[in-house]
Amino acid sequence: MSLFYTPDRAKVGDVIPFFDQRTARFRNFYLKNWNPDVPRDQVQFGWHLMSDTHADSIEDTPVGILGGTGSVVDVDGVYHLFYCVFENDPQRQWIRHAVSDDLMHWNDVGEPFGPDVSFYEPTDWRDPFVFFNEDEGRWWMLVAARRAGGSDRNGCVGLCVSDDLMHWRCERPLYAPDVHMSAYECPDMFRMGEWWYLVFSNYTDGFATYYRMARSPRGPWLRPVIDTFDSRAFYAAKTGFDGTNRFIFGWNPTRGENGWDFDPSAEYGADYRTWNWGGSMVIHQLVQHADGTLGVAPAGDLPAVLHRADHEAIAVEPVPVQGDWHRDNGGNGGWTGSGDGFAAALGAGMPDVGYVAATLSYDGQPARFGLMLHEDERLSDGYYLSFDPLHSRIEWRSGLRMHERGGQLFPYAVEMERTFLMEPGKRYRVELFVDGSTAVMYVNRDAAFSMRLYDRRPGKFGWFVEHGTVHVSDVSMLGL
Repeated sequence: MSLFYTPDRAKVGDVIPFFDQRTARFRNFYLKNWNPDVPRDQVQFGWHLMSDTHADSIEDTPVGILGGTGSVVDVDGVYHLFYCVFENDPQRQWIRHAVSDDLMHWNDVGEPFGPDVSFYEPTDWRDPFVFFNEDEGRWWMLVAARRAGGSDRNGCVGLCVSDDLMHWRCERPLYAPDVHMSAYECPDMFRMGEWWYLVFSNYTDGFATYYRMARSPRGPWLRPVIDTFDSRAFYAAKTGFDGTNRFIFGWNPTRGENGWDFDPSAEYGADYRTWNWGGSMVIHQLVQHADGTLGVAPAGDLPAVLHRADHEAIAVEPVPVQGDWHRDNGGNGGWTGSGDGFAAALGAGMPDVGYVAATLSYDGQPARFGLMLHEDERLSDGYYLSFDPLHSRIEWRSGLRMHERGGQLFPYAVEMERTFLMEPGKRYRVELFVDGSTAVMYVNRDAAFSMRLYDRRPGKFGWFVEHGTVHVSDVSMLGL
């Protein structure tokens, strides 16, 4: 079975969520990025329509839209699709409009339109997101753009307005903080309660999907302390609403095509190849906090999905390998590990597709604590999901990092990280879903961290703490 959809011989690129009121289900589109070894006469480019959102049952069909990311709305019995097309020499980008009565067969209407160059650079004008703004009583289109004038730090979210979906007028950027050098890709906007949210992705000076929040669709836009939904391995995410819950759909990139000619030699392993464009679809459910900030949780009951696929609960008994480990008082099955250096305990073997969970807490201020994946009994291989209280972050470290070759490869201290605030004594429920090389960790069903595990070897999962104390309890595992 599969938890995260990856098409055969291809990758999931940008997902265009669309909840179809006529059928009361998501009928999402996505940009299909074919693997380079697929014969060209078998490739069907452009938008593909997904049959479902459950990874194990998805089929996809090309719909003849040959262009970049966009959006779909249903108005008076007609589906309207907006997308972007590209032109070179000179580089220009344009918005196009198509209509359909079945989501499968589309006809372009009107003429392509570009930006008002008094507001925007003509080179970046893509990823149109169209919705009806009830506060203003007209249609809005958000566009990935770059503000005209000023420095090259001019990435922005452009804005166009319309009364009829056919005639659009450019306005000044909706959001232009002058931070990033590339357009704010895949813009998305929605209201939840009293707050408006603006979502966008960027790949310069960082690589992530971000969000901002405001009391009005016109702003001012506030940047929350933690302004991302996931790690670097989650990109181009857009949201969809089913009438009850809002979900965010992104992709966890694969690695290995060396499209930018950056890869180290093969001896360093597949975990250190550069990221591809597109990969496996990852879906989170959005969680709104009392202060308006957002978190994410698993989309649906993934452990139940594994149970239905005959995955069984596996008994886990931690086996100390290094440091001081003892059972907690009270007989609740919990363990405490500590050490002046590195303390570690191993559990059961890692499943190829499955679920691992535990509740963790810490005392004082350890340098790091967390999970080990595919670890051997000599602690010489494996992956580390580290909680770093001092730097308020979750950090990902893969196996080569522990060896001399890793020291030669990495000119920087951190491999992959995201901000996470933590405090001593607080309990953190950690749930890890693995599907081959794809994995996503959730913490307290409120924060996510996606990753890839290509060089995994037969090994176990376990727990560790460095220069401190960790408590481990409520351990569970599902696998075949």
